[in-house]
Amino acid sequence: MDWENPYLTMRNEYIEAGWWLVKEAEKKGLLDRGIKVMHWCPRCETVLSDYEVTEYRDLTDPSIYVKFPVACKDNEYILIWTTTPWTLPANTGVMVHPEFEYARVRVGNEVLIMSKERIEHVLKPLEIEYEILEVFPGKKLSGLRYRHPLEDEIPVHKKLENAHFVVLSEEFVHLEEGTGCVHSAPGHGEEDFIVGQKYGLPVLSPVDDNGVFTEDAGKYKGLFVRDANKVIINDLKAKGYLFREEKITHKYPVCWRCKTPLIFRATKQWFISISKLKDKMYEESERVKWIPEWAGMHRFKNWILGARDWVISRQRYWGTPLPIWVCEKCGSRKVIGSKEELLKLSINNTDLKDLHRPCVDEVVIRCEKCGGEMRRVKDVMDVWFDSGISFFASLNYPKNNKLEEMWPVDFIVEGHDQISGWFFSLMRAGIIGFDHTPYTTVLMHGFALDEKGHEMHKSLGNFVSAPEAIRPYGRDVFRLYVLSNTVWEDLRFSWNAMKEVFNDLNVAWNVFNFAATYMLLDKFKTERVDLDYQKLLTEDKWIVSRLNNLIREVTNHLSEYKLHLAARKLRRFIVEDVSRVYIKLIRRRVWIEEESESKTLAYKTLFYVLYNYLLLSAPLVPFFTEYWFHNLVKKVMENSVESVHLCDWPSFKEEYINPTLEEQAQIAFSLVETALAVRSKTGIKIRQPLPSLTIYTDDPKIKEAIHTFENIIKSLVNIKHVYVKPVKELEGILTVEVRPVYPSIGKKYRALTTSIVNRLSAMDPNEVVKRLEEDGKVAFTVDGNEVVLTKEDIEVLKKPIEGYEITESQYGFLVLNTEISEKERIEGLARDVVRRIQYMRKMLDLPVDAFINVTIYAPENIVNDMRSMEEYIKNEARIKVLSYTKEEDIKAKLVKTWNLDNTSIKIGIDPL
Repeated sequence: MDWENPYLTMRNEYIEAGWWLVKEAEKKGLLDRGIKVMHWCPRCETVLSDYEVTEYRDLTDPSIYVKFPVACKDNEYILIWTTTPWTLPANTGVMVHPEFEYARVRVGNEVLIMSKERIEHVLKPLEIEYEILEVFPGKKLSGLRYRHPLEDEIPVHKKLENAHFVVLSEEFVHLEEGTGCVHSAPGHGEEDFIVGQKYGLPVLSPVDDNGVFTEDAGKYKGLFVRDANKVIINDLKAKGYLFREEKITHKYPVCWRCKTPLIFRATKQWFISISKLKDKMYEESERVKWIPEWAGMHRFKNWILGARDWVISRQRYWGTPLPIWVCEKCGSRKVIGSKEELLKLSINNTDLKDLHRPCVDEVVIRCEKCGGEMRRVKDVMDVWFDSGISFFASLNYPKNNKLEEMWPVDFIVEGHDQISGWFFSLMRAGIIGFDHTPYTTVLMHGFALDEKGHEMHKSLGNFVSAPEAIRPYGRDVFRLYVLSNTVWEDLRFSWNAMKEVFNDLNVAWNVFNFAATYMLLDKFKTERVDLDYQKLLTEDKWIVSRLNNLIREVTNHLSEYKLHLAARKLRRFIVEDVSRVYIKLIRRRVWIEEESESKTLAYKTLFYVLYNYLLLSAPLVPFFTEYWFHNLVKKVMENSVESVHLCDWPSFKEEYINPTLEEQAQIAFSLVETALAVRSKTGIKIRQPLPSLTIYTDDPKIKEAIHTFENIIKSLVNIKHVYVKPVKELEGILTVEVRPVYPSIGKKYRALTTSIVNRLSAMDPNEVVKRLEEDGKVAFTVDGNEVVLTKEDIEVLKKPIEGYEITESQYGFLVLNTEISEKERIEGLARDVVRRIQYMRKMLDLPVDAFINVTIYAPENIVNDMRSMEEYIKNEARIKVLSYTKEEDIKAKLVKTWNLDNTSIKIGIDPL
């Protein structure tokens, strides 16, 4: 963006670009002027195109049923329905559907003509009796003449020719509402106008630019159209033509500028014929990459197929003036394509510094046909015309040729309402001026709604401004939250969902903080981001593989404009892979005081992962990534560039991607998750070491995965040993119990049931199970009666022997040994003590590398246990001196009492 020289639609150069396109339309025979029935704003006094009518309000209007007297028949009427009584003065026809069934219905001493299907809907609420006299297809009504019900009040109707008769329309007559007989005012309805043109109905529109009735409206002259509703209804009532009157609240279009209710009105307008361009537009739209695809395949193409002529004139003062001069003498026109052309043709030597009104209106040119004077039409151009020409007008085309270097535009993005707006305006302008689409890729995004899917409005109390959304969590959280939503779907704004994104980014912050803290503490430095891959440990190779897969996937997603998938995968990687797994696995490697290859490899791997993660995330969370680039990358790699946003986009290394290792990791981590669930179920905390975990499986893939990730499984589950055994050996740790199925046995043996149950209980359960598995039955004699029990009679229960917990997963049976030895109990105690001391360090906000002295009071047996683990406790909590004393003698900067396994101990710490 050239912020120093932005393009402004008010500048002469931009106006000239618009003039050039209008002249191109004239050259191609696309420009014309004629009557168009369109939305009109009586306050702004201008026409609005269909794509400008996007706002609606709930308005309450009259809903009336009116009797149109059939010509030359007494007491017979065509019954119509309307919610715009003010359009009745312009009525010149009635539309019916040729195939629907219509009826003549006697009501009292009158006969009403209406759709047979609508009789009940119209008459039942009035609770009146009726008789159907005749049923016939609508086409039989064609040409039936009627008298206008207000011809006495509006004398012009008595003079109209070829008016006031029934016409046929399959397209615009339906039976969801009304009577099936549709009042048609071609001067105030687009559909009415289309059908009216077909049948030659007069176009009567006795309404001026302000929405006030003109002299042709007779009695209603001078009334604002909506104010005339009541007067017209009273006149119909007085004349006996009002059959039924109600109120209706409906969505009604309002002006996007001033919110005034719009009216349909027939006026003469300048337009560009789109019908001649539809095939080309459709063809060019197929060359565009639409995101999502259905936005182009369905919405945009359907809009093209239904597109109407582009009315480019507006009855406004401000805006781009229409470059059309019309001869006052012969009526011929001249379209001007530039200021230079206009000055050459000018006959009054006007100093034209500004192309806006009123300056441009002063220019007079000579008519080439008759020599008369030509003056500019007073209209200005549709503002969407300005937006449609932006792709070339912003480059001062056709005055310079920058457009050739930048044509077509690679990418545009806007909301789904712009299918009929900007996307369409650009396409029209591109076809008119250049015969091609001006863009190659379109991304259509959704709108922001409230949590329930409603539009946000201050009046509804559900409006959330951008500053409000940013304030609690910051710009990056808001940005990542929005980008995590599927781009083309509406965003249902949720504080809870944004809190989830905040939590994820907070996890990411802690990951970078961990890396920076320990790398800087150990003065880790590197000149480049590289790896000695062969030396890496299993967990290092796994996270490197995951990272390179991430680079490939995020790159692909962004190249396909699927930002939401990129955002979600970045969040998942840093939380699930890095924080919850890799950081846990390398924590002990980086806590080692002395230098070691294991620690260095962990640092190099972590730096490699986080450096590339910053580059991938920079477009999505620019502030977060810039902060950590300066506070981690630049401190570790001093020769780095000044900003993360100046780095090259990362590329993945195929040789670092190890699908087998990732598949094995998935198996291992699933087993870990299952084992942790078993621990949780038994109430054994994760800090308590356990003897072993045995996985029973016959699958070689699973065996290999466990072998590869054995140490990682032990670390994450906190167990001493991992064993793999064949499934058949599972029986060795199971106890078998058999239970009688009373309903089944009772049904077969009735009075013998009790004896059978007693006999079964006395049998060896293992022998019972063996017989069931080998023979499918267990046979014996009870009271001289032969008894045969099958699997449906006996429930077999298998449970692990005491001290073991068993569960089944998709990767085999897991058996956790929960018998805690004395040594393991003491280890668990030591870990609990370390956890409490670490918590107290945080309470004092101590640096990670700060040493402390610790004094502990505990019962003698607990003290003895801690003495046996003293070196571990001191190393883990960075303790210089660990001493034990009486409870009353503990004096320290921070003293806190803790409960460990229902035993109270007191800990005091002093920073050094």
